[in-house]
Amino acid sequence: MKKNIKYEDAVRELEKIVRRMENDELDIDTLGEQLKTAQELIKHCNDKLTKTDSEIKRILDGE
Repeated sequence: MKKNIKYEDAVRELEKIVRRMENDELDIDTLGEQLKTAQELIKHCNDKLTKTDSEIKRILDGE
């Protein structure tokens, strides 16, 4: 996964993986790989949200 992927692109990729899982489009050989990618994307999104939240709080607190 690219480290500097935009939040919106990461969410779209996650949605694509979930849709493929729900539609039984993943075979057993790619399922593990896709789950690992999804886990990395989720961590990336959580990190982005946490960082943005901290930045907003800092700005609003006048630092």
